[in-house]
Amino acid sequence: MKFPLPPFSPGYLPAFLISLTIISCGGGGSPSNASGESGSGSGSGGEDDIVYNGGSSDPAAAVYTGDVLVVSTASGTGNSVVMTTDGTYRYLVANGIPDHATGSFPNAGNPNSISAQDYTVTLPAWPQVSGTITWLRTPFSSEFGISKSGYGINGVPLDVTTAEFWNNETGGTWNYEAITGGLNLGIDASNAHVQPNGAYHYHGMPTGLVDAIGKGTAMTLVAWAADGFPIYARYGYADPLDATSAVVQLTASYEVKSGTRPSGPGGTYDGTFTKDWEYVADSGDLDECNGRFGVTPEFPLGIYHYYITADYPFIQRCVKGTPVDPSFFPH
Repeated sequence: MKFPLPPFSPGYLPAFLISLTIISCGGGGSPSNASGESGSGSGSGGEDDIVYNGGSSDPAAAVYTGDVLVVSTASGTGNSVVMTTDGTYRYLVANGIPDHATGSFPNAGNPNSISAQDYTVTLPAWPQVSGTITWLRTPFSSEFGISKSGYGINGVPLDVTTAEFWNNETGGTWNYEAITGGLNLGIDASNAHVQPNGAYHYHGMPTGLVDAIGKGTAMTLVAWAADGFPIYARYGYADPLDATSAVVQLTASYEVKSGTRPSGPGGTYDGTFTKDWEYVADSGDLDECNGRFGVTPEFPLGIYHYYITADYPFIQRCVKGTPVDPSFFPH
């Protein structure tokens, strides 16, 4: 098995070349650089399996060992998720039950109870930036886009948009935000609540998951995006290309618009609705998809990756790569 090289080893790409190469974990298969040449990956069969199961009694841990990510959580949660890769795709099979304590459901803002789901999801194991941004689409709309941002490593989906609109206008344009919105949607301490079908899902920082992993302020891999790129929780390197630089809390590049809404609910923009927000380039650390290119503990040669931030949009609302699983594009 050929493991990734550590940062700043003789094989580490200089800054002007690192942007040409996308490296992702996975068994066989090879990353392709901008010139179309293949990298030097090698398959390793069952050694590439990622297994994460809440039935473990081991202390919470997340340790990257070459091509294998091993995660364990506290017992008794009912959580079950298995990830495997064949070197081309990463496969997630999960029941969607969180591996941490949740709020009480049903509650005053959310009338639904958590129940097991049947998630079988395919993600690219060697994701690449496609040059085309794919945005999350609003529920009940016919616009092109994806329905979910991704899945946590515990198998819980990152399902960010809401089905609540101003004046109950199904298919309207003034969509309430789950966290900054003016409605009580029953969000718990992990910024999650429950769909009518019983699916527990995150709208923001998955606090319970982050705490279960227990890495503190270190860079923490918490999810995989719909396009296969990794998603980290809040913290990243101050210099995205220097793993020896300080670990800091990163900020998004969105701001509440100034002025008043031209239609719908009217009034001053205040963050209640998705349309109250706008991307302001370079106002924060991250791009319009809440991501950036850089080195990470799991990908020391560098990879495009996303962050879940404390500020809007919390979880990314678009992806830079190409989702392959049709479940991300419901009709």
